[in-house]
Amino acid sequence: MTYYAQIVDNIVTEVVVVSDDIIDGAQFCTDLLGGQWVQTFMDNPNKNYAGIGYTYDAGRDAFIPPKPHASWVLNETTCRWEAPTPMPTAGEGEFYSWDEDTTSWVLNTRE
Repeated sequence: MTYYAQIVDNIVTEVVVVSDDIIDGAQFCTDLLGGQWVQTFMDNPNKNYAGIGYTYDAGRDAFIPPKPHASWVLNETTCRWEAPTPMPTAGEGEFYSWDEDTTSWVLNTRE
C-alpha cells in the first residue's frame, strides 16, 4: 500500500491509501478526488509521515507538523520541532512536560 496526502495551500487536508497496483498514485488521486496529491511514507526515518494540518514544504519534499509551542524551533534536518532546551532525563515514575510560560521543562510524577 502507498499513502498520499492532499495538499491545499501547502496544508495537508487528507491522507489516503492507494493500492500498490496503481502505477501513478498521485495522478490516480487527482483523477478520482481532484486537487494536488503528494506521496508520503510511514517507514522513512528521514521524513515525517503526513498528517492533517501538516505543512508540505515542496523545496524539502517534506511534511512539517504544526508548531506545538511558539518558542520551539524547526530542526532543518529532521523537519521536526524541538524545544529551545533539551528535555532532562526523567527518573523512575517521573516525566517532564513543557511549560511555554517559563519556556522550561517541568518535572511531574506518576502516582
